[in-house]
Parts: sequence; C-alpha cells; structure tokens
Amino acid sequence: MRHIVSVTSGTTAAPGAPGAGGGEGAPAERRAGPLIITEDPPLLDDLLRLCAAAGAEPQVHHAVPEDRVSWETAPLVLVGDDAAARCVGAARRRGVLLVGRDQDDPQVWRRAVEIGADCVLMLPDAEGWLVDRIADVAEGVGRPALTVGVIGGRGGAGASTLACALAVTAAREGRRTMLVDGDPLGGGLDVLLGGEQQEGRRWPDFAASRGRVAGGALEESLPSVHGLRVLSWDRGDSVTVPPEAMRSVLAAARRRGGVVVVDLPRRVDEGTAEALAQLDVGLLVVPGDLRAVAAARRVASTVRMVLGDLRLVVRAPWTSGLDERWVAEALDLPLAGEIPLEARLSTDLDAGVPPGAGERDPLARFCSAFWARALTGGGAA
Repeated sequence: MRHIVSVTSGTTAAPGAPGAGGGEGAPAERRAGPLIITEDPPLLDDLLRLCAAAGAEPQVHHAVPEDRVSWETAPLVLVGDDAAARCVGAARRRGVLLVGRDQDDPQVWRRAVEIGADCVLMLPDAEGWLVDRIADVAEGVGRPALTVGVIGGRGGAGASTLACALAVTAAREGRRTMLVDGDPLGGGLDVLLGGEQQEGRRWPDFAASRGRVAGGALEESLPSVHGLRVLSWDRGDSVTVPPEAMRSVLAAARRRGGVVVVDLPRRVDEGTAEALAQLDVGLLVVPGDLRAVAAARRVASTVRMVLGDLRLVVRAPWTSGLDERWVAEALDLPLAGEIPLEARLSTDLDAGVPPGAGERDPLARFCSAFWARALTGGGAA
C-alpha cells in the first residue's frame, strides 16, 4: 500500500520537487508555519515533532478556526483523521493533507474527498516526506540556485582559482552566493580567499548529515568572506565527504537560490559523483598544451558519465600553445571561453586580493560574461 496517495489531481508537488518562482538571486523568505487541526494527543505530538525537525512553528486548533483566516492563509494544513468531520464545509483550498495512522481504514479516502485534501499520509511511514514538505513551506522555497561545478583537466589547471573568481564576481554583482569546496586535498578555498580565520562551520561538521538540512541554517552557519558564504575544510585530517552529506548540503544550498559554485577534484569518488549529479553545468579548466589535453580527455570521459552539461574553459599557457578551438574539438566539448594571461594574479594572491576582485582584470571579465549568459540561458561566455 502507498503511504502518500494523491486524492485530487494537480494539487501536490512530487516529493523533492523544487519550488517555482522567485527572481534571480532572490532570497527565500521564511513564511508562517503549517496549521495543525487535531484532538488526538499522540498524533499532535508526532506532528509537532516533525514541525520542529523542519524548523517550522505551527498553529494548533481542534477544528477549523472560527475566523477562517488561518485556514485560508496557512501555507499548509495538516488535518488529523480524527478531525476530518469537523473540517467538512470549510472553503476548498490547496495544501490540505489528511494525516492518519490506520492503514486498514477504507473510509479514510471518503473523508479526504469530503474535506478536499490533496493527499492522505499514513504515519510513521510518510514522516520523511512530510518533514520535507513542511520545511519547503517554512523556508518559502523559490527558484533553486544555478549550480556550477569547476574541475581541473589536470593538476594545477587553475580550477580552484576560477571557482573562487566566479563566486567573488557573483557576490560583487549582488547575487546570493555560496562557494562549496569539494576537494579535500586542495588546501582549502577559505585560504585562497584569505578567510581561514573566519568563524563558521567547515565540512567535518557536516560529515554525519543525513536527510534534510535547513537551507537558512546552513547559510548562517558558514563563514562569510567577501560577501559570500564559504563551505571549506578545516586543518584536520578528514579528507572525505560521504555521498549522503554531499547530497543533503548541496540540496540545502540550492534551495536558498542565487548561485552555488562547487570546486571539485579530478578523481570522481562517491561524494564527487553526488555533487556532479546536482550541478546545472560543469566547467572543465584545461591549459592550452598537449599534455593537459591528454590528461583532460580522461577526466572529461569520467565526468560526462554523470554530468550532462560539461563545458570547456581553456587557460592560456605562459608560452605559445594551442588554439582554444582546437582544444575544444580535441576534447569534443562546447567552449565556454578562454581565460587570458593575468600576470598580476600571483602577486595579488600574495597580497590578499582574491581571484576576481578586480572588475577590469581578465579573470573577472570572463566571470562576469559567464554569469551574464548562464543566468539568461546562454551558452559560451
């Protein structure tokens, strides 16, 4: 028997489906919690527990509120099976869920239809789905973040530098931005940004994450550097991200909207594969020389097994090298653009200036062009 069953068509979202709406970079505003209607103490205890797990503060009534305003305006209404008869005649609306426990009661469907419920939930089996639904309305889920992954075609290709520059540029242009360091052996993106001393949580704090992570709590817990939030590594010995933790954290980051940039290692383990599965687009950074192209071919073939939209960024070599279009044809990848030489980059990093900070620098101009096209559905930068 299914434990989450739709009663009326077109009124409920599939489990885990992202919300629609919300402008580019618009913050997901917290809304009022659900309305609970029940006189069953054990059921009420369970529903209050699930609301707490989702970070929501519900209203509780024994029947439809007399003023009817709460019924009509609550983002979600959870009607206990014991209270269904007291809700008959209330104004029909979307977002009404009938919650019960007796899976063998054939009359539950009739009661659901009488109150116009979207679906019937049977606890405890449907608890996970219900927590997600409550959290969605509590967070005010809007358009998910555009999520971009950056991968080096070989060691030293400059993928971490590009990831930081993309994030710094997005934040400078006023977008809600989160930078996720998915490479435990990369030395830490917080160091590259000069934020290693900033207070906040790092990856080891999330290693045991399972299920849903609240997007707002995640954002507020991370260090803030140059106007963006950074999830990086501490200086400890932890070098892995379990796939469940990667899934939970990236899903929470995406729900906050704006843009998410993920710096990824070339070696694809289970955690990296999970990150690739959540990307909207990947950028493979390849210096314009033959050895780099040979190494990048293997990386690209592995990444494309998981990620459908992988694009090429060619970094100009310090000596005469290969044309960027030749590199794109050799790797059979669409060209997102070329990053020109930037002689001052090393000097700026030593001086504490993050990549992409100078609006007129070649790297910053590349990043601005990339966001301008990517956020409007365009292709190459």
